[in-house]
Amino acid sequence: MTSLLLVEDDAVIRESVGLALERYGYRVTTAADGLSGLEAARAGGHDLLLLDVMLPGLDGISLCRRIRETSQVPILMMSARGDGLDIVAGLEGGADDYVVKPVDLPVLVARIRSLLRRATIAPAQAAEPSVALTFGELSIDTGSLEVRRAGHRVELSPTELRLLLEFAAHPGIVLERATLLRTVWDYGWDGDSRVVDLCVQRLRKKIGAERIETVRGFGYKLSPT
Repeated sequence: MTSLLLVEDDAVIRESVGLALERYGYRVTTAADGLSGLEAARAGGHDLLLLDVMLPGLDGISLCRRIRETSQVPILMMSARGDGLDIVAGLEGGADDYVVKPVDLPVLVARIRSLLRRATIAPAQAAEPSVALTFGELSIDTGSLEVRRAGHRVELSPTELRLLLEFAAHPGIVLERATLLRTVWDYGWDGDSRVVDLCVQRLRKKIGAERIETVRGFGYKLSPT
C-alpha cells in the first residue's frame, strides 16, 4: 500500500483529507506541525509527502528545504494562496508540484498519482536498450538512471530526472513548456508553467546553467555539446 505523510496544522483539514485519501487506498500518516513533520519524514517509509505551506514551528517551505537536504522523496505542497509567493518559494525549495486550498479532492488525487508515476520511473522506461549519453561534462546512464557531472554523481529528484531524460531524448530541440507539462508532469489539462520554469532552474544548478538554454517565447533545449 502506498504510504503518504500529510503535514497540516488545521485539524479539520488534516482529518478530512486524510480520511478521503485512505478511501482511495492510501495509507496516511499525519503530523500537525513542521517539526513533527520533519521527524516523521526523516523516519522514512513514505512514498510521497504532502506539506501545507503555513505550519507552526517550522513552515512548510523551510520543512521542504530541510527534507531536500537528505531525501529526494516526492513532495507536493498545499498553498492557500494560488498566485502568491508561497508557490514559487515552495517550488524553489524543492517541491515537485502544488495544489491550492481549499483542496479539490479529485485534483489532489490526480496530482498524487502523477507524482507517484514520476517517482517510479524504471530503467526500461528511460531507453531501450540501456545507453550512456554524454553532453559535454554531463553523462546519463539510462540503465542505472545515474547522472554524473565531471565524474561526480548528481542527485536528482524524480521530477528533475524525468525532465532531464526528456531533454536528453531531444538534444538541441526546443521543448515548449506545455509539452513538458504533458510529458514530464503528466498533466492532462493546462497547468502552471511556473513548475516547469522553477524545476529547470533547480536542474540547472545541478548540471550546469549553460547545459539548458532558454529560447524566449518558446521553451527550453538541452545543449548537446
